[in-house]
Amino acid sequence: MNVPTPAREALEQFEQARGWEQRARLLMQWGDRLEPLSDADKCERNRVHGCESLVWLVAEQHDGQWQFKASSDARLLRGLLALLLVRVQGLASSELAELDLRAWFHQLGLERQLSPSRSNGLHAVLQRMAELVSVS
Repeated sequence: MNVPTPAREALEQFEQARGWEQRARLLMQWGDRLEPLSDADKCERNRVHGCESLVWLVAEQHDGQWQFKASSDARLLRGLLALLLVRVQGLASSELAELDLRAWFHQLGLERQLSPSRSNGLHAVLQRMAELVSVS
């Protein structure tokens, strides 16, 4: 499966991190990189349900490849969203369907820090991505 360059860069950074504190700091930094959503994009139709925090997801397809934007009111979740987005940006619908989210966060060394509610929230985001992709 195609791994976008930003995802490879994220993986290198997280592999070099020593311990949870460094990973948490990196997670916050990645969250700060998310492009802010407009107020118009923060609407009910873009809201991801199944997350404890407020999460919005916007999807657009260009030349068969998907581009996503996301935001959350929770800082840690913004970091997780940023890492999810760098992994899925530019993938085709078939590649998105094959994505193993648990394996991606395992590679980043974050799977043990994901509480069940955060893990469920990320799966809700991935499910919403799949729904948006299948509608197009």
